[in-house]
Amino acid sequence: MPGSLNSKRVAILVTDGFEQAELTGPQQALEQAGVKVDIVSAREGQVKGWNHDQPADDFPIDLTFKAANVEQYDAVVLPGGVQNSDTIRIDPDAQKLVKGFEAAGKPIAVICHGGWLLASSGLVKGKTMTSYKTLKDDLVNAGANWVDQEVVKDGTLISSRQPDDIPAFNRELLSALSA
Repeated sequence: MPGSLNSKRVAILVTDGFEQAELTGPQQALEQAGVKVDIVSAREGQVKGWNHDQPADDFPIDLTFKAANVEQYDAVVLPGGVQNSDTIRIDPDAQKLVKGFEAAGKPIAVICHGGWLLASSGLVKGKTMTSYKTLKDDLVNAGANWVDQEVVKDGTLISSRQPDDIPAFNRELLSALSA
């Protein structure tokens, strides 16, 4: 129901090259439910989305990784996109944030290539999750139990494979925020 989660706040962590639909799909669903959504990135200014292999729109950044604080948020969303995910996975401030969400027991919702940040942060060992098919080996090598499903929930971790799975991803994310 629209506006039912108006006390909630979610951070979406991205760098340039994120898969635009994997930001805008969850962002729209969250905002329609009344959730305040912040786009958080490595630097101030704007961040550029991509539609698969083509540059797309620019989005204003609300906070930097350094300025964001886990206590401000009820959940975090990690969109994919190869360029974004390969860059964000080695950012120590992004790693610190996702480790903070894990330690606080807050939902971490990851789609497509977004799982790279969790693997590089040591947060997938023993977790059942999914991702885009090309990440399977990386996640398995990091200790995850990888499955090919549109959405997987393991504790506070929600994962999906690709843009086609966004409706199921959004349902699980909104359900986790309602709990």
